[in-house]
Amino acid sequence: MNTTTAQATTVLTHLLLSHSTETAVIKAPADKIDIAGWLLNLPDAEYQRCAPPDHKAAGRTTSADGRPMSINVEMIGTGLVIQHYVAETAEKLHCHMNSLSDVYTPQGWTTVNVVWDLQAEAIDENTCRYTNSVTSYPTEAFMDFITAHGQSFEEASAVRQEASGDHNRRETPQFAASIERKALAQG
Repeated sequence: MNTTTAQATTVLTHLLLSHSTETAVIKAPADKIDIAGWLLNLPDAEYQRCAPPDHKAAGRTTSADGRPMSINVEMIGTGLVIQHYVAETAEKLHCHMNSLSDVYTPQGWTTVNVVWDLQAEAIDENTCRYTNSVTSYPTEAFMDFITAHGQSFEEASAVRQEASGDHNRRETPQFAASIERKALAQG
């Protein structure tokens, strides 16, 4: 088990590991959408349906200071990622989540910082544009890890960018459809 998450870990926000933004249409009015309610109450099986076979598990808890959290377990490329997303913004049309994530790779454990931004904006009275943005930054532990395994940051970034971009392209329309189902079920 990785103990790095429990320790103070420096995130290197001046280095971009990966970034992906995708959009999809939600066929529901903006006043029916509640992204925070959807995300922070997302059933495990629904999360898994949004990116099979990559999404493994989802749950919710709170941070040490009482903020809502979403715990997600998923495969990104060859890495099993355990995300501890703390809600920095949790609103009906916008959630901004931040995670110091544990990553299990074929070479062992490391950590990355993942920022997940979910947003809906009205296109017209019956449809919204859903934007799913995922940005990753390395930690000092990650930089030490790739150095120890003979990989440059540029190589690691290229691999992560490809895997994260592919994953986001597949999950975004499924997230939008799930948010739409929940919005329309509320009548």
